[in-house]
Amino acid sequence: MSNDSPFSGPTCAAALLAGVCACLWWPFLPAWPLLVLSLLAGIALAWRARRARVLGVLLLGFGFAGLHAAAALHRQIPAALEGKAHEVSGRIVGLPLHEVRRTRFEFVVDADPTQPPALRGKRLRIGSFDDDPRNRAGLVAGSRWRFHVQLRVPQALRNPGGNDGEMQAMAARIAATGYVLEPALALRLAAPTGIDAWRERMSGRIAAALPVASARFIRALALGDTRGLDDRDWSRLRAAGLTHLIAISGFHVGLVAGFFALFAAAAWWVVPGLCRHVPRPFASGFAAVAGAFAYAAMTGFALPTLRTAVMIAALVAARCLRRRQRLADTLALGCIVLLLLDPLAVLGAGFWLSFAGVAWLLWCLPPDQGRRRWAMLRGFVAAQAVATLGLLPLTVMLFGQASFAGPLANLAAVPWWSLVVIPLALLGVLAESLHGGWGEAGWWLSAQAFDLLWPALARIADSPLAMAWLPEPRWFALPLALLSAFWLLLPRGVPGKPLALLLGLPLLHPPLDLPRHGEVELVVIDVGQGLSVLVRTARHSLLYDMGPAMRDGFDAGERAVVPALHALGVRRLDAAVLSHGDNDHAGGWASVAKAFPVAALLAPAGSPAPGITACSAGQSWEWDGVRFRVLHPTPWFPYLGNEASCVLRIESAHGSALLTSDIGNVVESKLLRVAPRALRTDVLVVPHHGSAGSSSKAFVAATRPRLAVVSSGAGNRFGHPRAEVVRRWCDGGAEVLDTARAGAVRIWLRQAGVQRPGLLVDERRMARPRLWDAARRRHGTAGLCYAPEMQRP
Repeated sequence: MSNDSPFSGPTCAAALLAGVCACLWWPFLPAWPLLVLSLLAGIALAWRARRARVLGVLLLGFGFAGLHAAAALHRQIPAALEGKAHEVSGRIVGLPLHEVRRTRFEFVVDADPTQPPALRGKRLRIGSFDDDPRNRAGLVAGSRWRFHVQLRVPQALRNPGGNDGEMQAMAARIAATGYVLEPALALRLAAPTGIDAWRERMSGRIAAALPVASARFIRALALGDTRGLDDRDWSRLRAAGLTHLIAISGFHVGLVAGFFALFAAAAWWVVPGLCRHVPRPFASGFAAVAGAFAYAAMTGFALPTLRTAVMIAALVAARCLRRRQRLADTLALGCIVLLLLDPLAVLGAGFWLSFAGVAWLLWCLPPDQGRRRWAMLRGFVAAQAVATLGLLPLTVMLFGQASFAGPLANLAAVPWWSLVVIPLALLGVLAESLHGGWGEAGWWLSAQAFDLLWPALARIADSPLAMAWLPEPRWFALPLALLSAFWLLLPRGVPGKPLALLLGLPLLHPPLDLPRHGEVELVVIDVGQGLSVLVRTARHSLLYDMGPAMRDGFDAGERAVVPALHALGVRRLDAAVLSHGDNDHAGGWASVAKAFPVAALLAPAGSPAPGITACSAGQSWEWDGVRFRVLHPTPWFPYLGNEASCVLRIESAHGSALLTSDIGNVVESKLLRVAPRALRTDVLVVPHHGSAGSSSKAFVAATRPRLAVVSSGAGNRFGHPRAEVVRRWCDGGAEVLDTARAGAVRIWLRQAGVQRPGLLVDERRMARPRLWDAARRRHGTAGLCYAPEMQRP
């Protein structure tokens, strides 16, 4: 490709990537005419104006990504269809995930006129609930079904340190999420067919042929089927820095392409007459490209496989055209092609880790290691060091953790898995595809080879020093850390390398903004239909409830509370309060207790939580100038579930807060009689998620908070918070926020001036708006009744 081409070289790839990122990370999506204008102006400048080519490519990327994002958001179902039953027919795509009492899968609705017009041809993410797994056995990849479903716009929890499910849904073009109504009435229309069905069958054959625990890893390494890996497996892989190997990677594609190339070369050697039509090098190259793309299709066009297939195609094309092409140009071409195929790919972590890892290696390592002794081993060790240091800023920013055992584990796992375990597994798949039963030997050998190394890797991963969770950094920490890595990887002799380490401090040791003495911070974590509140003083932390944990596999303690605590820099809990034993408040306790040391656990007497200190009215303690008082239940109060909830009052010199859990009107009346003065507060967590049986007029009048926070799940079946309850709090002078709309709500009671205490509020969705934020698009503001004069960061 010549230098005059509008899309040549790493510079144009970087400009295109910058334009795509600038659009997708903008807080709102520009109007489509502006996006079209940006696209056309970018094409004109990139093609005609030599000096403005980079600007043109940037504008092209901005407009192109914006149009893709607008199309993805437009495909999401309208609000009028939410909560209603729809009959749909279509095909299950991808590999369904079978859990304890539900199966989750993606479903593409047929595009024929018999389907609802607003759902034709759209991709849905659906769950089918049934306690008997045998009734869900027919939900396999590639099969066609007719379901009655209830849907809603994709909406996920929004917390510090949590995954952005709405971003992932938009990147996957998910139009709606929902569940199957009356699974017994579902009708299968056709048997499974296609590549997804082949993957499901092959995965089942591996599981049947290998009655050993490592079979789940062989399925993941051979087919990208990670459904068998449990939470402990993933935590070990993350701690050892091996997640990039366990899923289908670019190395898999290279192996398959190499096999195809060797097979073609052998065929041309056996039949020399074929060279009259196609030269043998060309035939090998075409076979490598065909094998690479066939394998990428077989694995669902995962990003690393597609990137490698595109790069192989670029190398083969350059060779066929007799043109010399640098590896950096090949990588740039792969980036450009992928962005033009799907600009929303940048929303996934795989894009950045995949391209950034290769780019660091191409920049840092010499192209020729020479023939010196130990040159290959030295190059491999250097590559691990470069990848570890270069990708550390991205892994910390994307996942909030750093693997210190990664370099050591990768030194052993990369060559062994890549050169022994994976080739044997792929040979087993190839043999099984040719004839049933032929693949068992390859899979058995692959499992034996895997089991030789995995126990040692597991011991490394289980070490407490293997991995560190890091607090959520500020936005400027990533560019500074990348600059630090760039500086450290410069050639020897470049001055100031020790100073470059300082640039990584904002990422590796960010400021926590902890309260000062006498101040208090509350974080109402977005756990869906449940409750969890973190309370922090200058040197202490208390967790009030831990959210729900359902039998279907969702555990808010594991997926919301623990990541949020890590992102906020919490290392231990000085106390935890289980307000009562209901699942939506206490379900996540086991996950929290596993992740953090807890000095004391309080719960009402008679609560099902084991090993607790009874929570009783009259208890009080003081931390860092902040006083904590239990107002309910009184001694000898029977355990009655919601009505026995621990009510906790927090008092500081700068304001007070009241945590009421699930108390109803009866306990509210009791508190009005026995402790009326203790109810006046600045911040209040609304009782029982805003149900109709709580928040009486007298209670609202007695508390008179400036801020009332409701913890509820989006579209919950209870209708919480009730409109009449919200109106009572609004009429009482409070700003009312709902976690279903605002995401996590962070509140500071701190010194703001001489005249009055300071109340500072940060809503996760409003403070970090995204163009795919469903709640913000639908409601316009996170507040049920909004107070613009409330202080916000």
